[in-house]
Amino acid sequence: MNSNIQEIIQHFLQFLSERNLKELTNLFSDTIDWYIPGDEEKAPWLGIRNNKQKVSDSFELLWKNTEPISAKIEHIFNDDENAVITGEFVTRMLATGRIVESLFCIQMRIQNNKITRYRLLEDSLAVSKALDK
Repeated sequence: MNSNIQEIIQHFLQFLSERNLKELTNLFSDTIDWYIPGDEEKAPWLGIRNNKQKVSDSFELLWKNTEPISAKIEHIFNDDENAVITGEFVTRMLATGRIVESLFCIQMRIQNNKITRYRLLEDSLAVSKALDK
């Protein structure tokens, strides 16, 4: 296993849990292949992003609109430049007060010590329903 990739994954999880936007954003390359599928009209932090500033904006939108309740990492797999993180989370949607419980899978590609590709798969239907007014 690549220790640099493991270190970046651990930093990613740490900065995400701390909501440390500056350090989290610095883990990403200037240009990125980012996609989180879902209802972007209800959840504007979802969708496609292609640069570090848009990634930063996505995390800002997520953090302004949600309150984390819990998160559990199940597995972390990685090879030379790819990582997969699986787990579960519970989050409150601030606009409605509703709770979302979901499994998740994050896929990342890490090249030259930067995250260059990012996919987050979650129960996007549950997120959308929790945002229904």
